[in-house]
Amino acid sequence: LEAEAVPEVSEKYGISSVPTFLFFKNSQKVDRLDGAHAPELTQKVQRHAAGTAPPVPGPGSSAQEELHTRLKKLINAAPCMLFMKGSPKEPRCGFSRQMVEILSKHGVAFSSFDIFSDEEVRQGLKTFSSWPTYPQLYVAGELVGGLDIVKELEASGELDAICPKAQKLEDR
Repeated sequence: LEAEAVPEVSEKYGISSVPTFLFFKNSQKVDRLDGAHAPELTQKVQRHAAGTAPPVPGPGSSAQEELHTRLKKLINAAPCMLFMKGSPKEPRCGFSRQMVEILSKHGVAFSSFDIFSDEEVRQGLKTFSSWPTYPQLYVAGELVGGLDIVKELEASGELDAICPKAQKLEDR
């Protein structure tokens, strides 16, 4: 389908970028792929055609509910979670690099999640938190914001009060 020609379908399935591939079985959406990733698309098509795809969620559950549960677990995986492009050691965009530099400069103890490793998390977190860009910083399961917000908190001196500190080696 041409996404722009059928906006109600795009809205119903949360399509925010093209191309987006939706996979259906027995009139139920069972999988999706956002973006033009030919090898991953081939793999998904083969898996679904062969019938080896994961089972369709059972009655009373939905893929959206399962994604929200998964996102909540990820957001709360550590007291301070950074969702970024790449890793702290190898950021894959300038904004993520700047965020890591600020957090490190302030001695913040944080864990991170590479949004490039999971497209479902990457797209889902944008709508879950109503924050369309990365990096995203969460403290105690709550969205603090992106790079601009963290820069503002740093400038006002509030960042140190909000974020947990890494324990110094000599204090361990």
